[in-house]
Amino acid sequence: MIKFFRLIRKEMLTENKFTRYLLYASGEIILVVIGILIALQVNNWNEQRKQRVRELHYLTNLKSDLILNIAEIDKYITTRTSRTASAYYVLDYFEGKPLTDLNEFNKQSVNVYTWQKFFQIDNTFQELTNSGNLSILSNDSIKSGFLNLETLYKKLKYEEEHFRYDSEVMLYEPHYAIADINAVVKNYMYQVTNGQQGENVELSKADFEELLKNRKHKNGFAMATYEFPFMNSELEEMKVLCNRIIVWIDQELAKG
Repeated sequence: MIKFFRLIRKEMLTENKFTRYLLYASGEIILVVIGILIALQVNNWNEQRKQRVRELHYLTNLKSDLILNIAEIDKYITTRTSRTASAYYVLDYFEGKPLTDLNEFNKQSVNVYTWQKFFQIDNTFQELTNSGNLSILSNDSIKSGFLNLETLYKKLKYEEEHFRYDSEVMLYEPHYAIADINAVVKNYMYQVTNGQQGENVELSKADFEELLKNRKHKNGFAMATYEFPFMNSELEEMKVLCNRIIVWIDQELAKG
């Protein structure tokens, strides 16, 4: 083909048909340019397709993280609801309810003491953020949703830090100063595992009665009845947003 074009070009120059040659040369240049543009466009389409495949892969992983995160949120909501009930249970004894069942009182108290911080499952989002690839998400709603979820998570961590301080000062300090922690833990483990762990240690009623006179200790349980429901409301808000993002992701995955 190249040899054929060269022969035509040579013939035109030989016959001194310069004008026709210019038209021919221009047409040849235009064909080359069109060929280059087509090649670039095809390459661009291929790159866009590769980018879309990567995006769909990340979206699938993001959805998996969100499903796990929702399950973790549900677990913490259930646990913190239980701890709120335990705090109310213990407060009744500060208000004068007779202390008769030491094992149950100990179990309910320790249920509040052993609260835990929530940690979000967002490995894929953190990978995208830390690698600078967050822009691969073409759907602005999904991108904004994850950024808003991160903001809600930070608000929850602030609230947890606030209660951590309250629990250290008002719950742990008085308890460590008065109660026999070794006996308390062994008895608690025995109760919650139905005798599979711990030891059925006899607890000191005098220690508990001393704790029930401590105003700081009472305030710690009172704070738990406020803080745990508030933290649960923040977890509920996060759960709603997680489900909303999943809907958006499903819509994107359906496009392929």
